[in-house]
Amino acid sequence: MSQKKRLSAIMGTPVKVDASDPGNVDTSTSWPGVAGATTPSPDKRPNAARSVAAMWAASQSNQADPADTIVELDPDLCQPSELVDRIPDPTDHTFDAFVEQIREEGQHTPILVRTHPNLPGHFEIAYGRRRTRAARALGKPVRAVIRQLSDADLIVAQGSENLAREDLSYIERAYFAHNMVKAGITRDVILKAMGVHRPDLVNYLAVANAIPQLVLEKIGPAPKVGRPRWLTFAERIKAATPELISATLASPKLAGRTSDERFAAIFAALSPPSIRKSKPKFEAVKDAKGVRFASVERSSTGIRLTTDEQVEPGFGEYLAERLPELLAAYRAARG
Repeated sequence: MSQKKRLSAIMGTPVKVDASDPGNVDTSTSWPGVAGATTPSPDKRPNAARSVAAMWAASQSNQADPADTIVELDPDLCQPSELVDRIPDPTDHTFDAFVEQIREEGQHTPILVRTHPNLPGHFEIAYGRRRTRAARALGKPVRAVIRQLSDADLIVAQGSENLAREDLSYIERAYFAHNMVKAGITRDVILKAMGVHRPDLVNYLAVANAIPQLVLEKIGPAPKVGRPRWLTFAERIKAATPELISATLASPKLAGRTSDERFAAIFAALSPPSIRKSKPKFEAVKDAKGVRFASVERSSTGIRLTTDEQVEPGFGEYLAERLPELLAAYRAARG
């Protein structure tokens, strides 16, 4: 059965909820709650996140044991999925706070793993790599649920978890899509895993394909930078010479800056020369009565004259027809 058909086949079964202990269920997932966990707040995720999460839960209902057991695993035996969705950022200190939270409160939500297809005795993480890393830092086992997942199941689960994260940046989502394409995942599965439409996926892939890995590693996740600036940045990367890019990445001015600040510095350094030289200057042109009938915009590349047809109808057309005469007069005046 093709991957697309297998994914379709697992998506039509309604979710079965185990109501045997309603007071101890973590409603953010389909797993039984962990003792001592706080009650989750109402689901405020975007509609796409909720729909894909529901799709993932529905896909698993025909495989799930209502008494899914949360086990404790050695975090060193839990390997991340090959589909990378996180970009390391050495200047991000939120992970330290996350570790301290788990130290004080424990791990509220289990990770999801499957037996590793290539490493006997190991597990592959569908989601929960950050929790696994925190458990490793604390020298504690990581709470997990083990499922028999196909490759498509693993991808949809990982995509569902990604959509639920408020801190997953635009470029991380773009590279997650990029990595799925490199892994040979079909576009239909990628769209379902990310909960996006085809135009959104096209934009993600355009950005990820245009930005070299070295540039991405230097910038990091840039959590405050959205799609418009990444698209502009991709165009600047295409237009820049390899020498300029290398010199920019080697600049000592990037040291000690946050990921967003590094993006801004590199973004500015790769801007076209005409933008760096001067900013456009605007000037209103008024008649003898002080009424504005045109405006002049000056930049390093030329001058743009705009007439106001509501104030002086037809003047712009009159002026356009006489531009050759004005040019001849200008040249004659210059001798």
